[in-house]
Amino acid sequence: MHILISVDMEGISGVVTTDHVTASHKEYDRFRKLMTAEANAAIEGALAGGATRVVVNDSHGGMANILLEELNPAAELISGSPKPLSMMEGIGPDVDAVFFVGYHSRMGTGGGVLAHTYAGSIVTEVRLNGQAVGETGLNAAVAGAYGVPVVLVTGDRAVTDEARALLGDVETVAVKEGVGWKAARCLHPEVAHRRIREAAQRAVRKRVQPFVVATPVEVRAVFQRPAQADMAALIPGSRRVDGLTLEFAAPDMESAYRTFRAMVALAGTV
Repeated sequence: MHILISVDMEGISGVVTTDHVTASHKEYDRFRKLMTAEANAAIEGALAGGATRVVVNDSHGGMANILLEELNPAAELISGSPKPLSMMEGIGPDVDAVFFVGYHSRMGTGGGVLAHTYAGSIVTEVRLNGQAVGETGLNAAVAGAYGVPVVLVTGDRAVTDEARALLGDVETVAVKEGVGWKAARCLHPEVAHRRIREAAQRAVRKRVQPFVVATPVEVRAVFQRPAQADMAALIPGSRRVDGLTLEFAAPDMESAYRTFRAMVALAGTV
């Protein structure tokens, strides 16, 4: 069984401020070690559950955070950016199931620690066929386009609630509970790792339906500032709804994902 693990950073236990996830800050090295350790807990659980191949995709920021020398040697690591499928690099028809580790809830979620949607300084909201989604939904939809289910989501309490509401009976581990956007009650790493290992072992055996978005995919993206929307509107086929909002249609979810990422990249230039 082939497991793909997409690992973000904001949902790691102990991470509560942007300083913790920013490479230029003195605290970053400490938290990238904790990120690597939670990835290892998921790898160990996957292997214990019967996985025969585990690929880890570093999915935070510049996507070169996980420490390869400290990663479980049974796993392969996809590191660096840009990557064609970004947070979902490594997905394909040969993958049997996906884990999301260290994830966070979408922009505007109550109790969501560092909650944002893909690019917090650029994007306010994303909808797929009218349904508001965060990174959990966007990435699960890419997996679903290949017929692959997401079977485990770890992060704060808000993202685990979001995941179950969207994806159904998936395994979840809440490693912290938000008491503000930049504050949380956190599990000790040893406790978080044990719970992730146990959930990952169960998740490998879990039967969950893939999250499949009907095609063609109608995407609506709301940007933070009009100038960002101006740049995003340069994408052919986009439709301006108002000063901040764009819509476009894509023939499939992978195309929708790539087009949205291109919009974000353009919007980020202003």
